[in-house]
Amino acid sequence: MLFSAFILGLISSLHCVGMCGPIAMMLPVDHQNEAKKVTQIITYHLGRLTAYSSIGLIFGLLGRGFFLAGMQQKMSIFIGIAMILIVLIPERVFAKYNFSKPVYKIISNIKSSLGSQFKKKSYKSLFTIGLLNGFLPCGMVYVALFGAIAMQSAGFGVLYMLLYGLGTIPLMTVVIYINSLLKLPFRNKIQKAIPYVAIIIGILFILRGLGLGIPYLSPSNMSLFVQGTPNCH
Repeated sequence: MLFSAFILGLISSLHCVGMCGPIAMMLPVDHQNEAKKVTQIITYHLGRLTAYSSIGLIFGLLGRGFFLAGMQQKMSIFIGIAMILIVLIPERVFAKYNFSKPVYKIISNIKSSLGSQFKKKSYKSLFTIGLLNGFLPCGMVYVALFGAIAMQSAGFGVLYMLLYGLGTIPLMTVVIYINSLLKLPFRNKIQKAIPYVAIIIGILFILRGLGLGIPYLSPSNMSLFVQGTPNCH
């Protein structure tokens, strides 16, 4: 299922164009020196990848707990359903319950720190911008984190989120060079494709958890995502 992380990242980057595109456009990069600009953009992306990998480590450890408890198949089904619900339920429904209220102060501090970094032009500030950018709330990142939980180990949780982050890089890099990608008509078109892909990935997780005996797609054995310890009987 690791392949789904990169695909989800590619599709999520369409969402990132609208949400994080302005951040990418404001990066304090050197527009006069193309070689330096490339290294600065890479530094920004390394910051984002570090953030995603860190979160993947935490959720991978959580998934490991479910795996050791023998709940991996049920968890896979739950995760698939959750992925689908996230994209189907209107954002205004979640907004009514204000799930982010307990961490509002943390998010506010992240945004404040992010704003201060744009005044600097060092590689450290570019890395920090990417790092803070990766920690900002994002619905598609939440979907990816469900996948990280299903990986059943900390290492694979990190790898899942790393692949997700790598999938977002191509389009996020293009945005820095081509501002026209942020125009409203384009954003409206790409937003329509995102739910379909997320639903397909959610269905794959559900099938994986059902253990229907379909090779690779829905294997009947309990080791769904990570190769277990060889049976040496």
